[in-house]
Amino acid sequence: MIHSAIFGYYPNASQGAIAQRSIQVTIRLLADVLRDRDAHAVRGWRREGLNKEGGSKEALFDSVGRLGQRFHSEDVGLSDSLPSRLHRISQLQWHECWLQQLRSEKKSSHTIRAYDVAARTFSTTSLPGDGTLVWDESARMSVRDFHLFADPNNGRMDAWMNGLGDLKPTTINAKIAALTHLLKWLGHIVPDWIQRPSRSRSLPKTLGRRELERLRIAVSESEDPLAMPVSTLMLDTGLRVSELCALDIDDIDKEDLSALVIGGKGEKDRTVLFTKNSVDVLESWEPIRESRIRESQDVGLRAMFVSSRGRRINPRSIQKMMDRLADASDIPKSRLSPHTLRHTFATGLLERGADLVTIQRLLGHSSIATTRVYLEIGDQTLREIYHRAQRSPPLAGLESDANGEGENQNKEVEETGRIPTEL
Repeated sequence: MIHSAIFGYYPNASQGAIAQRSIQVTIRLLADVLRDRDAHAVRGWRREGLNKEGGSKEALFDSVGRLGQRFHSEDVGLSDSLPSRLHRISQLQWHECWLQQLRSEKKSSHTIRAYDVAARTFSTTSLPGDGTLVWDESARMSVRDFHLFADPNNGRMDAWMNGLGDLKPTTINAKIAALTHLLKWLGHIVPDWIQRPSRSRSLPKTLGRRELERLRIAVSESEDPLAMPVSTLMLDTGLRVSELCALDIDDIDKEDLSALVIGGKGEKDRTVLFTKNSVDVLESWEPIRESRIRESQDVGLRAMFVSSRGRRINPRSIQKMMDRLADASDIPKSRLSPHTLRHTFATGLLERGADLVTIQRLLGHSSIATTRVYLEIGDQTLREIYHRAQRSPPLAGLESDANGEGENQNKEVEETGRIPTEL
């Protein structure tokens, strides 16, 4: 009777059967939810219902969830919350698996080292009742165990961040970025209460024209044979210091006036350009390079720049050379570094009318937002542009251009397609 009243409205029996089947499935799912509520529902991090013995579970939670004591994985439903992509490595050591993940993402060695330092301090941060945590023991934890250990809701991340208060905002942001990567890899969500400190974005440090001229004089008078080729190539190409050190003689094409940067930042390859002046400087350096390699034991070394001991130069030795050049050119050491020459190269391109996309490709920036910082012109550069513009011809000169010289310039534009830049 009831069955016919409910399904009698359907024009045929097949539609009524489908509707009946849908209601049956819905009722079965609702029954499962109601039956599962007492066993799995969590309200305010406290279970409700009965335990296996039929007794109240209130006594089970008198001590957990307070003073940083973590709930048992079965009590809060975390026993099966490991991401499916980590199931196959759940019994392996988390540290080696995470480092392999960083390498697969082509993180640089500097980034991996910085991330590793942050992860080590986090994994040895103890909560009340944990005792002293040792790194060797934490590193041997399995992926599944460390997934529960690193749960952001147990207060460990808050305790870890409390130890970062005395660091600079830039350092704190870098450490939070490292831990964020680790937590996301483990399948956790970074809590909303984790706030990164704001930092003022400083303008890139560049050399003014007078400082650049004093630097050129100091380089020409330096007794270090590496001073001239290193500084010239960095000012002409904008290479990072790590890319300069990794440059091999086979990467340079003198005829094409270009060099191939292999495995730059982010393991990206790119081509940089240089001038004929750079070729002349490199050709003057090559005899010294060959003599240093002959005196060393590594005869097959292909590095473009080698030290006096016949080894590939490193960024630290270049910075020491920059410090000596800063003293000789009366420039503060804080204002002269390999990266300062890179910024000077980019700013010079921008002042000469190069667009941001071109500068981005030459510098090897993955995002144009990084290149856009060069649009924030410093006071010194602003003054130079202003005074250069004020040296333009007066109005009287413009009137003469309209009669005679202006016609010549218009003719030059028509013939060459180039607008004269000389004032």
